[in-house]
Amino acid sequence: MSRRADRLFQIVQVLRGRRLTTAALLAQRLGVSERTVYRDIQALSLSGVPVEGEAGIGYRLRADFDVPPLMFTAMEVEALVAGLRLLKAWGGGALAAAAEPALEKLMAALPPPRRLAAQQSRVFAPEYVNQAHVREAFDVVHGALGAHKLLQLDYCDVQQRITERVVMPLGLFFWGNAWLLATWCTTREDYRSFRLDRCRAIRMLDDQFHETPDRSLNGFLRAVRAGGS
Repeated sequence: MSRRADRLFQIVQVLRGRRLTTAALLAQRLGVSERTVYRDIQALSLSGVPVEGEAGIGYRLRADFDVPPLMFTAMEVEALVAGLRLLKAWGGGALAAAAEPALEKLMAALPPPRRLAAQQSRVFAPEYVNQAHVREAFDVVHGALGAHKLLQLDYCDVQQRITERVVMPLGLFFWGNAWLLATWCTTREDYRSFRLDRCRAIRMLDDQFHETPDRSLNGFLRAVRAGGS
């Protein structure tokens, strides 16, 4: 029964987020047959959920219908708990500090069975040592990303050579046990990535930048896929 209840709730969430949803799409999303979807739609209608549409065309919820938020499945709750724990352990100081109250609010909003399951999660993210400078660097980069401002880096590469770079920050990626900063490097006039733990100094400049098609996060990802970065 709990499996079906979760599935019915997921159907409502999908219908809320789309203008028209076919049974085939719902079946693919939920991993069930279309016949099961038809039965679930009928069950929702009989329970008072205003589902509009018909088989073969698609379904949608009446515009004025709403359901309480935070009705997560057990697996979704554990995913959120694990994600917040990872951020608290490996994120920058500001986001790590926000993770704990966010987790407390999540726990307070959950119904008792879901709260108990979340508290019993065995997925942990222990903090690693000597990461204070990485947390500080993360906060500077995170601020620059939000403000679209250039960064100045004093960077030590794998050969222990130190160079000064001015870069357009495009994104932060967690790679194994290190944060990588994706950039357009104005010094090299090309895409480059830098490990935060190798930044001897990092400073946000006053100059702002605007992404363009050839100097953007999507462009960086295309270059990585093409082996050019």
